Amino acid sequence: MGGGGDFETFVAAAGPRLLRVAWLLTGDAHLAEDLLQTALAKVWPKWRRIAGEHPEAYIRKVLVTTHTSWWRRHWRGEVPHGELPERPGPFDAYENVDLEQSLAVAVRALPARQRAVVVLRYFEDLSVEETAGILGCAPGTVKSQASKALRTLRGVLPAGAVGCHERR
Repeated sequence: MGGGGDFETFVAAAGPRLLRVAWLLTGDAHLAEDLLQTALAKVWPKWRRIAGEHPEAYIRKVLVTTHTSWWRRHWRGEVPHGELPERPGPFDAYENVDLEQSLAVAVRALPARQRAVVVLRYFEDLSVEETAGILGCAPGTVKSQASKALRTLRGVLPAGAVGCHERR
C-alpha cells in the first residue's frame, strides 16, 4: 500500500478536527463532509511531499481555499438578520446550545476572509503567524480581519458572548 497507509492513519487521527474546521466554514454537516473529502482528494497525490512537514496545516489551507472557491461560485441564499430572538427566562437548559447556534450562524454570515480568520484563530487556536501562513497574507491582515470580525460578532450576539479581549 506504500504511503497510503500513512495517509489513512493520518486521516483517522486528524479527520475529526479537520471535519470540525470544515463544518465551521460551511455550517452544514453534509457540505462539511464534501469539503473535507474534496480537500483530502486534492492532498492525496501530494501526500509523500507534505507528510513530513505539517500536513494538518496544509490541509486546513486547502479547506479554506476550496471553501472560498465554492462560496464565490454559489450564493447560498443566507440572509443575516440584525436582531436576535429574545433571551430565555432565568433558567434554560438549552441556553448554551442556543448561544452556540447563534454563534455558528453569526460566523457563517461573516465575509469569507473574516470567517476563515475567526475559524483558524479562535476555533483552531492558531497564532496570527500560522493563520497568515495558511491564508497567504500578512500578519497585519489577519489582525485587522479578526478585529473587524469580532466587532461584527459583538454587534449581533448577546452581551458577553464574544470575549472582550483578542488573543495575540
